[in-house]
Amino acid sequence: MNISRFRLITFDVTDTLLKFRSAPGKQYGEVGAMYGVLVDSHSLSANFKSHWHKMNAEHPNFGRNTGLGWEMWWNRIVKGTFKDSKIDLDDKKLDSVASHLIRLYETSMCWQQSYGALGLLSYLRNRGIPMGVISNFDPRLEATLINTKLRHYFKFVAGSYELGVDKPNSEIFEKAMEMSKVEGIKPEDCLHVGNTVLLDFVGARNSGWNAVLIHDISMRKVKEKYPDIDPSFVFSSLYDLHRYFLENNSEKLTAQSF
Repeated sequence: MNISRFRLITFDVTDTLLKFRSAPGKQYGEVGAMYGVLVDSHSLSANFKSHWHKMNAEHPNFGRNTGLGWEMWWNRIVKGTFKDSKIDLDDKKLDSVASHLIRLYETSMCWQQSYGALGLLSYLRNRGIPMGVISNFDPRLEATLINTKLRHYFKFVAGSYELGVDKPNSEIFEKAMEMSKVEGIKPEDCLHVGNTVLLDFVGARNSGWNAVLIHDISMRKVKEKYPDIDPSFVFSSLYDLHRYFLENNSEKLTAQSF
């Protein structure tokens, strides 16, 4: 996989470019405590996952596709997460908690750059390769990238909510090529980097793109769960992907890369 063949490289955000500073359950618990809502963080974590899957099934793309809207989508997740963790909670307090969390989750207080992100992005920018973001995300995406000091690396940001289409749909990859404004670009000229097998890796491949998977679990587990994935396209971090590009272009990883 020679980097010189790519005319566009795009990245997913959550658990690819950025990671949570702390688990949602812990963050929810801390903010809840500020409003006098005291709930065990382990219970919050379990209930958050349950409500996340429920809302994704009932109101895809953060409520964009059903008319619910992204803020009410998150409001319901926050309220459901707390209410399933403790009975008799005041709705007004939970509205305040939800509003606080919605604002907080577009800041660097909740997000941090993933290991190796800055080095890889700097390297690709120095090589003159156009970069973009393709993410299933609500309208806070731009602000989140700005607040985590990453937005300036990207020529465009393709967020699922504002585009009205999400991964793994091929349409979002097609829209990304249009947004890149790279003349004559074709799917085979593009590489997508993400952490989710179905949304990122399979979604990009089915759209005619190249793809790599950033996955920090063991290769044995990846092979067991997804036997059709070539291990040479799986990397444990963006740092390792950066090293791979350097080694395949006869370059060295130095302190100046970061």
